[in-house]
Amino acid sequence: MGESVTWEAIHFAVRQRLTSKITAFNRPFHFRDEQMKGAFKYFIHDHYFEQKNDIVIMEDIFEFQSPFGLIGKLVDQIILTNYLTKFLILRNNMIKDFAETDKWKSVLKN
Repeated sequence: MGESVTWEAIHFAVRQRLTSKITAFNRPFHFRDEQMKGAFKYFIHDHYFEQKNDIVIMEDIFEFQSPFGLIGKLVDQIILTNYLTKFLILRNNMIKDFAETDKWKSVLKN
C-alpha cells in the first residue's frame, strides 16, 4: 500500500512516462493502482484474485479517460478502449505463462 512505480512505455510510436501508485490493497484478494502522472486524464486499475479449486482467477478492471475533453472521449471510444483491452489480455497471458511455468525463475535476482 502506498508504493509507486514509474515506467516508460511506447504506444502508437510515442514514448510515455507513467507513474502509478497502489491506492488499495487487500492481500491476497485485491489491489488497485492509479495513475499519479502520465498521459491519461486518469486511470484506475483494479486486480481481483479468487481461488477456485486448484486455480486462481484474476479479473482486471481498467477505467481510464484521455485528456482533451470531447476529442479525448471520442479517441477513447474509437481507438483506445479496444487497444487497451487487447494490450491487457496480451500482458495477462504473458504473466500467466510465467506463473504457470519455470519462466518465473528467470526474473528473480540471484
